[in-house]
Amino acid sequence: MPPQLYQSSLPILNPLLRFSPPSSPDNPKYQRQLKITMLNFPVRKLIPLLVFILSSLSVLRLLRLSFKSSSSAPRPSSSTTFRLNPAESSQQTNVGPSALMEKELKLLTDTITQRSPCNVLVFGFAPQYLMLSSINTRGITVILEDEPAKIMTPKGNNTKIYRLKYHQMEVKNAYNLLRHARANPACAPNMNLHQGSSDCKLQLRDFPQKIYDIKWDVIVVDGPRGDDLEAPGRMGTIYTAAVLARKGSSNSTTDVFVHDVHRTAEKWLSWEFLCQDNLLSAKGNFWKFRIKGQSNASRFCSPETVLIKY
Repeated sequence: MPPQLYQSSLPILNPLLRFSPPSSPDNPKYQRQLKITMLNFPVRKLIPLLVFILSSLSVLRLLRLSFKSSSSAPRPSSSTTFRLNPAESSQQTNVGPSALMEKELKLLTDTITQRSPCNVLVFGFAPQYLMLSSINTRGITVILEDEPAKIMTPKGNNTKIYRLKYHQMEVKNAYNLLRHARANPACAPNMNLHQGSSDCKLQLRDFPQKIYDIKWDVIVVDGPRGDDLEAPGRMGTIYTAAVLARKGSSNSTTDVFVHDVHRTAEKWLSWEFLCQDNLLSAKGNFWKFRIKGQSNASRFCSPETVLIKY
């Protein structure tokens, strides 16, 4: 006897049970529904696992490509990092330890454009500095460099390059030289730099005498190298720039730029001799100080602004 459910007088309660025949394993529709049900369940569970596997494979592939590119890239030699060979000097234009970033170079060129015609003194040669003469067409641009291999013949009559040797001023001695300058009256800013026999160890011995006779409007400290403890440091050039900038009356000013101030020696000597109060602008690792003329000054900074303590 068939079940009473199919003889019910309320077919609207379940029309599917009334009009659809009972499904059986041999029914194609049943097999299709069963297949869909079986597929939906495991796929939903496997989606996170598949995503994890694909992500892992992508990461491994990127790591392998990075390893291949790094291993195949040529490693710079010591001569490329620290010194330019004569054959390479014409090719190395905007690279190397002394290269300025775009925003740093813009800070310098904007200043020279505003002050042109002016007198520009640069410690340290980089091909970027040759363009300064095209901005300062009616002024004087002098570049001092200690490595002959980096010196190039300048274009234009208003740019001169001189070789300058640095005497026993390794970066490792920066703190001792700073202490010496503080304790020695011969290192005061009002001392005459023409005296080559000065007792101040920061004074540059092989400095061109004609440099002292010029009132410099812009001074850039980007040399010597200073990127190694045994390398010549910029202690003497920062000190000399600070003395030259204070020449003249209080109505005159000199803009002094120091590059690579992220390094300890450059930062220490800049605070000591150029002074925090004179810091006018900073872009990247390039600081701009504006120094007023004060030829009779007995100290560089007021005691309250000196940041390096013993």
